[in-house]
Amino acid sequence: MATDLEALGQAIKRAQYRNHRTMDAALSEIGVSLVQWDALRAIERMPGASGHELAGATFQSDQAFGTLANRLVDRGLIVRSAGRGRRIEHALTEAGRTALAAGRQVSVGVLHDLFAPLDEAQRGELLRSLRALAEGA
Repeated sequence: MATDLEALGQAIKRAQYRNHRTMDAALSEIGVSLVQWDALRAIERMPGASGHELAGATFQSDQAFGTLANRLVDRGLIVRSAGRGRRIEHALTEAGRTALAAGRQVSVGVLHDLFAPLDEAQRGELLRSLRALAEGA
């Protein structure tokens, strides 16, 4: 019997929504949203990255990431500096590194609970399958 691809797509979306909702609620307890924490993770992974590069890495438009970055600057979590040409580079402040570390501590428990229904083999297979889907795009 063929897999119902519409149901599969909806199941992926529901799992993603549950992950986002749960992580956002847990991160709010340390004073950051999931979107903010994701931006901090991207800035750490991509030192000196431009807003355009960070927007792509966080699945946002350039304008949305610019607005988010302004809020992170206002909170003292990141700094922006002039790069080559018109490029604006982003870096974490000490407060940003602290928020990122606190978020990582929170995420460990959340992700453990979210993936608890799957055993290790199922988790590995899910990861391989999702990577294959993402690479196919």
